[in-house]
Amino acid sequence: MNKQESLQNDFVGPITEILPSRGWVNLKLHEVWAYRELLFFLTWRDIKVRYKQTVLGALWAIIQPVMTMVVFSLFFGQLAKIPSGDVPYPIFSFAAVVPWTFFSNSVTTSANSLVGSAQLIKKVFFPRLVVPIASVLGNAVDFLLAFTVLILMMLGFGIWPTAAVLWIPWFTLLAFITALGVGLWLSALNVEYRDIRYAVTFLVSIWQFASPVAYSSSLIENDLLRTLYGLNPMAGVIEGFRWSLLGSGVAAAPGPMLWVSTAVSVVLLVTGAFYFRRMERNFADVV
Repeated sequence: MNKQESLQNDFVGPITEILPSRGWVNLKLHEVWAYRELLFFLTWRDIKVRYKQTVLGALWAIIQPVMTMVVFSLFFGQLAKIPSGDVPYPIFSFAAVVPWTFFSNSVTTSANSLVGSAQLIKKVFFPRLVVPIASVLGNAVDFLLAFTVLILMMLGFGIWPTAAVLWIPWFTLLAFITALGVGLWLSALNVEYRDIRYAVTFLVSIWQFASPVAYSSSLIENDLLRTLYGLNPMAGVIEGFRWSLLGSGVAAAPGPMLWVSTAVSVVLLVTGAFYFRRMERNFADVV
């Protein structure tokens, strides 16, 4: 009598044998939906832990982008005289800082999400994709708070959104896709190589200055080069936010650059998801 037959005699009911996956595997997104309650719990946990034992609490979600806007306005607006079209530079920069802050915080937290949930991953089976997704969703609350401040500032400066504001959900989704795609890559790599933890901060800083946060992509006069600039997916997101909120007098419609950024974002998400699924078989042993 072999081991499996012995177990079947000892226990009533079918026996499920869990085997490690091999090669490139199916994403099994239906499992993420099946564990949606866990996704909600982890998202809520990340939000609570982020501001636990802080004096100012959720105000930090507003203070961080506002202070960044103040610094940019001083150095790039007042000293460097970066052109901002027909709107005040603080509004010009804040319209870019809000989506950038969401992206940078999402990448940073999702990159460290698996290592931070090591005990949970070692003890409980659930689709590991839930962990980095929850990290990105947790930053959506901060984004909504900062976006509300942006709208209030626009109204305070007498700037009313045009019909192009209807594109905001699309650009927000694009920012989410980009952040999640990069987060999936970095979180899976961080399990194997802890250097990622230190490289993320450096990567985000370099990426910020490579994105049109403090300046406009319209400084690139050559149409081909401006389209290629869309290979940076956050270029399409940021210019899209400016255009949809502040109008064509500040930023031209992203055009071909937007579609290049969209394509790069989708590629990042799809390849990141497959790489994550391929590597997750080792997470519980290595993390």
